[in-house]
Amino acid sequence: MKTVHGFPEMTEAMKAELEALALLPDDQIDTSDIPEWTAKDFAEAVPFHGLYKPRKQQITARLDADVLAWLKAHGKGYQTLMNSLLRKEMLAELKQRG
Repeated sequence: MKTVHGFPEMTEAMKAELEALALLPDDQIDTSDIPEWTAKDFAEAVPFHGLYKPRKQQITARLDADVLAWLKAHGKGYQTLMNSLLRKEMLAELKQRG
């Protein structure tokens, strides 16, 4: 299973609550805080994956061996992890600049 960073692990209580909610019949679920979609809403909708997908560029980089080992210790997808860590730092710096 893919590791998700930034979210706390689900507790047993959280899992039990989700299971209980999944068993509720549709007519017992309160959706009063969720407005019905209109034809206009559907017409303007776009697939989530189409909202933002930056172009990837292949590079050659030299990393310290211990840094690379730490990334790889997180399992498959260490390059994606490296990219997300760099993106997080980039966004934080851009936010500071104002």
